[in-house]
Parts: sequence; structure tokens; C-alpha cells
Amino acid sequence: MVSAELLSTLQKLNRADKLYIVQVLVSKLTQQEAELIKPEQSYPVWSPYDAFEAANKHNARSFASDQNSKS
Repeated sequence: MVSAELLSTLQKLNRADKLYIVQVLVSKLTQQEAELIKPEQSYPVWSPYDAFEAANKHNARSFASDQNSKS
């Protein structure tokens, strides 16, 4: 949680200083996110290819919705 004192101090900064703070924070976030993905490691990625069960559920819901709207 961000303290009220910190927010108050940040609000008092001039535009250039606020932009500098944003730049520093975004840079730190970028570095942290880059550390989440490790080189030479594989990660699962979902694909709709061969997702027949999901397609059947979707089609069943669409069909039921169409039937309800026609009633």
C-alpha cells in the first residue's frame, strides 16, 4: 500500500520530475518482468487447434441461446 505521505510528495513534484519517476518505475517493472521469462525454458501455450471439446461446448451454448431467443 502506498503511503499518503509518498503520494503527497509525488503530487508536489514538477512535471519533469514526475515523468522521471514514471520512467524509473517503468524501467524497474520491465526488468522484473524480463526475469520472469527464463531463456532455454519452454512454456505451455494454449491453442484452439484440436480443441474440439471447447468448440462443442461453445456450439451448444450458442445453439441454446439461439433457441431461447426464438421462443
